[in-house]
Amino acid sequence: MIETLNISGRLAAGVVLGLIVVAIIAGNLLISRSTGAPAGNPDSGKAGSPGLEVDRDGVRADRPGSGLRPVALDPEGHLRRHRAAVAEARARRLAQKKKQAARFSDLPGGVSLATLNAIASCESGGNPRAVSSTGLYFGKYQFHTSTWAAVGGQGNPAEASEAEQDYRAALLYAQSGPGQWPVCGQ
Repeated sequence: MIETLNISGRLAAGVVLGLIVVAIIAGNLLISRSTGAPAGNPDSGKAGSPGLEVDRDGVRADRPGSGLRPVALDPEGHLRRHRAAVAEARARRLAQKKKQAARFSDLPGGVSLATLNAIASCESGGNPRAVSSTGLYFGKYQFHTSTWAAVGGQGNPAEASEAEQDYRAALLYAQSGPGQWPVCGQ
């Protein structure tokens, strides 16, 4: 019982100390809405912390060596940089897909891409990352791992590029016909 009270006392003391620190920090950063001057001492321009000035722009260093650096808020610039980074990543992914599509573009066995797309649509809804509810069949054409390996695939079919899945499905179709997909191949 005494140990429980001791731990509870320490916890309460820590909470109180944390609240005091938060109150001090909050008091130092209050800004008057009407003037933009720091609360408490509008003449000095100080917010209660040595070396800091509070302004409408936020906290900034008002003398060298204060340890803070000016920060300009630029949400539009940030948004532009973010959009540019997303566009660049999208372009890299598209280039990689095109490169893999070129590698696997010649479908063997004379099967058309339209036939393969019909099978894929039926098997997985055309999702190259699909996994069956049993966990035994993977990818756009719901390959079993042994069937995938038999047509030269390596690893998990759902992790292969869509172009490679198309290529391997065309190989399987050329070797075995539509019977590999008993429902969707008909």
